[in-house]
Amino acid sequence: MSLATSLESIRARWISLPGREKNLIRLATVLILGLLLWQLSIGPSLRTLRTAGAQSQALTAQLQQMQALQTQAQALQKQPALGADESVRALTAAAKQSLGTTAQLSVSGERATITLKDASADALAEWLAQARLNARSVPLEARLVRAATSGSATWSGVLVMSLPTR
Repeated sequence: MSLATSLESIRARWISLPGREKNLIRLATVLILGLLLWQLSIGPSLRTLRTAGAQSQALTAQLQQMQALQTQAQALQKQPALGADESVRALTAAAKQSLGTTAQLSVSGERATITLKDASADALAEWLAQARLNARSVPLEARLVRAATSGSATWSGVLVMSLPTR
């Protein structure tokens, strides 16, 4: 059966239908087309419009955070360079102040190795911030294990930090 004959039989059937059935078929067709229009164009557009405000606020907050990080990075770049000895003194002072007896620091060439034993997460975060700001040292390698003791997390392991060249 070809397409032309199929269309002819559908047309003949349409002509033979009473007016009420033709109206019901037209109504069903309009409803289906309306549903398709809603699902494919209007609905997604409205969802996007509803979430645009929240997305805009989230992006604005992210932009502000990135600008603050940029300002901080520029301030770090403007600081004068430290020598290796000054950097070691700053790392040692920060380790004693923040980590106390939970850390041991050893220096070898352009690397400082800090061994941690049950250091609190807050103290470690404070020490890392001081190491970056005051000693201009960043971690090169980290082998840390987290342990939960008495409700608070502690860290044990080894951090290898970079030092300025001598």
